Amino acid sequence: QSATIPLFMNHKDVAAEAVTGSGKTLAFVIPTLEILLRREEKLRKMQVGAIIITPTRELAIQIDEVLSHFTKHLPRFTQILLIGGRNPIEDVEKFKEHGGNIIVATPGRLEDLFRRKADGLDLASCVKSLDVLVLDEADRLLDMGFEASLNTILDFLPKQRRTGLFSATQTQEVENLVRAGLRNPVRISVKEKGVAASNTQKTPTRLENYYMVCKADEKFNQLVHFLRQHKQEKHLVFFSTCACVEYYGKALESLIKQVKIMSIHGKMKHKRNRIFTEFRKLPGGILVCTDVMARGIDIPEVNWVLQYDPPSSASAFVHRCGRTARIGNAGSALVFLLPMEESYVNFLSINQKCPMQEMKPQTNVLDLLPKLQSMALADRAVFEKGMKAFVSYIQAYGKHECNLIFRIKDLDFASLAKGFALLKMPKMPELRGKCFPDFTPVIVNTDSISFKDKNREKQRKKQLEQQRKEREENGGKKKFIKNKAWSKQKAKKEKKKKIMAKRKREEGSDIENEDMEELLNDTRLLKKLKKGKISEEEFEKRLTGSQGRLKAETVAD
Repeated sequence: QSATIPLFMNHKDVAAEAVTGSGKTLAFVIPTLEILLRREEKLRKMQVGAIIITPTRELAIQIDEVLSHFTKHLPRFTQILLIGGRNPIEDVEKFKEHGGNIIVATPGRLEDLFRRKADGLDLASCVKSLDVLVLDEADRLLDMGFEASLNTILDFLPKQRRTGLFSATQTQEVENLVRAGLRNPVRISVKEKGVAASNTQKTPTRLENYYMVCKADEKFNQLVHFLRQHKQEKHLVFFSTCACVEYYGKALESLIKQVKIMSIHGKMKHKRNRIFTEFRKLPGGILVCTDVMARGIDIPEVNWVLQYDPPSSASAFVHRCGRTARIGNAGSALVFLLPMEESYVNFLSINQKCPMQEMKPQTNVLDLLPKLQSMALADRAVFEKGMKAFVSYIQAYGKHECNLIFRIKDLDFASLAKGFALLKMPKMPELRGKCFPDFTPVIVNTDSISFKDKNREKQRKKQLEQQRKEREENGGKKKFIKNKAWSKQKAKKEKKKKIMAKRKREEGSDIENEDMEELLNDTRLLKKLKKGKISEEEFEKRLTGSQGRLKAETVAD
């Protein structure tokens, strides 16, 4: 704060990098308000003086709360929160009614509101008075694919403004953004004091970082044992995918009693805001989450950050750990690693300057996997969640940034399936042609497993009946239905390819037409040459654009 605030207030663009939990929010909130207070003309209701953009809803809510501590004493300013998970028309009406001198937003929703002229909101003319733009967790904004949205938003904003980029890690993409969006920026890099200053450690010095090496089929038992031993404390448990959060969140709820357990991930639409706010107020409990909670989120008194799955990138590891040991407090973090992943510890100490100590697996741990299997047998919802979680985990594993350490070829699929307490192996491309002698499937007709939810079970029975009728009509043969992908990635890629192809066609069409005419002309000349109607000298004289190719053909002839 002492490094950034004076510079930002003295009309400098800043690109700030600082360790997690070092008070970045106030480093931009205070100068933003100061700059707006010093304006010669007071901001009118519909004029926007400052925009703060952040990658996730949770972070936006948090910044909005911090800002409101100040604006409640400054009635001349109105602030508005623009995030997903609610109807955009409501945001339009709210903006028209109350105005918004300071906007705190996620990129998607803000971009959407710039295109709401038909609904009576001309946000483009409202931002002409903009003084300050802040991009919080700038590298994450680019990681999450908001680059196109950011470029659209930047096009609407005036060039004469102060811009601040804040993040715990600076990437090449952020460097590019600094060059594109900041005018003569001042770079601020704040490291830990003392020993850490010499080795540029990226995690807080009061954070104790541990790792535990255990087999895939022992990992869940170790996690439950650890959480049962630390019942009175507050924990964040990170998983790699939304499906894993859904499955293991339900499992932990039934296996750890007298502890409030909540789950949060990016695919939750309306519940996310409520869950996040509720968990922040709790004195203790467990929040099962994906990397949606890894950035900038300030949850009071988090004792342990547990990483059941290592994150897909090394920088995300630092951000996850940074949810504890904030603002000088002590905290601990533990990551569970498979034996083949142990070299990740060394990699993190070099790549992220993140020292770690080993924690030995606990002995005499209860085996809870049979309990998980019996839950799957009792409720089809649990069975299906387990299968989806396993598939999504393997797919995420294949996309790991450190693919020299996290090699999908080296995974012990049998041990992994046991760790997920699966009743049988799912059908997926990664397992095609493989056999697993170490995995014993439960002998049960999985079609006979019913949903506990009566409505879902009724729907399922209806579908089964329909399939049975179709089989009878087709003479006992099952009608082939191609499985639909759970992810929309494929469809997105196809759409992107089509757009790119169309763009190329449009760009190249003029050139192609000219080339085609030249080529036709040259082909006619070649025919004349072959028939002896023109001499070689005449042919070379009249040859046009595509000379090289046609000369080569002539020589070949």
